[in-house]
Amino acid sequence: MTGEAAATLVNKITTNHTYFMREANHFYYFRDKVLPYLSEKVKQKDLRIWSAGCSSGEEPYTLAMIIDEFLGKEKLLWDTKVLATDISAKVLEQASSGIYLNEEVGTLPPQWRLNYFTRIDNQKSIIVDRLRNEVIYRKLNLMERNFPFRKLFHVIFCRNVMIYFDTQTKRQLVQKFYNSLEPGGYLFVGHSESLNPEETSFKYVIPAVYRKEQ
Repeated sequence: MTGEAAATLVNKITTNHTYFMREANHFYYFRDKVLPYLSEKVKQKDLRIWSAGCSSGEEPYTLAMIIDEFLGKEKLLWDTKVLATDISAKVLEQASSGIYLNEEVGTLPPQWRLNYFTRIDNQKSIIVDRLRNEVIYRKLNLMERNFPFRKLFHVIFCRNVMIYFDTQTKRQLVQKFYNSLEPGGYLFVGHSESLNPEETSFKYVIPAVYRKEQ
């Protein structure tokens, strides 16, 4: 199979069902617990957040909005870019455009719609450049033996991705996530997913949220 044919196949078979504020309790926990912890802990003021399996971009943009709102004027002192990766070139192109249907954007808080979106027409809106530039999109296959990152992350979101993997593949991926996190870092998985405590060093925090201990 040629590279082009393989890419086409990946784009067709990859499931990309997502929306803004999906599994909202995760975002509230990120806002109310994780960010206050990191704002005190991270002395270099470089938040390293990874949205793995980012699909069409709703998750990383939501994270960027939460960070922007949380830090407020202090944000100028921080490097807060969110890394967003996916195996599908098609959804990455869609995500990087920052264009969404108005009915999708309409579910967000009014202040977010005002601050972070510009209405294109009666059907679509676009993420403002200031926020769109906060998300870095890259193509990445989570099955790669080693991740190509030089620094460890403070938070990894990988939600509703591992449900498609067999047990062994999932176990290996969870270990790679563990190795990619700073001590005290958090892993968010989907609510339909869970980690076997006998097979991982992650510690359970709340449903679908785990932590690498200090």
